Amino acid sequence: MASFKLNIATKEGKCYKTEVKDQHAAPLMGLNIGEKIEGNKLGLEGYEFQLTGGMDYCGFPMRSGILGQRKKISIYKSVGFRGALKGIKRRKTVCGHKVNEKISAINLKVLKEGTKKLADMFGKEKSGEKEAKNEEKAEVKQEKKESKTAKHEDKKEAKPQAEEKKEEKK
Repeated sequence: MASFKLNIATKEGKCYKTEVKDQHAAPLMGLNIGEKIEGNKLGLEGYEFQLTGGMDYCGFPMRSGILGQRKKISIYKSVGFRGALKGIKRRKTVCGHKVNEKISAINLKVLKEGTKKLADMFGKEKSGEKEAKNEEKAEVKQEKKESKTAKHEDKKEAKPQAEEKKEEKK
């Protein structure tokens, strides 16, 4: 059966990532860009989402208005082409707007929130844990800095000794 990586964007501007397989992925099959889906079908009680896009297994973006699985089209700056100078067109490959078995990632937008927060559902780390991790990283960086300065000082001490040996040879 199919499995999809979901990128869920909230109204606050945060993004949560999860993966759905088998029974939770089945309701997504055949949806078009812009269609709505209930969160209950995906295992997220009380939520409602809108499908905003996605990409296939090769990384080609989904684009609304394209029938079939993949097509090469000439496009201006828009979905599938970031753009260059004003008025430049490019021939790019994009996917169709319908979710099929070759789609690997799906982008969803939250339209209606449920009782439980997404941060709690996806196990985002708490602020205390995050601060502890940041402190550990800072300590490691400090240790690396100290070891580099110690090596640098050893090199400085080695240079005068080398100069003394040269003078002794003369």
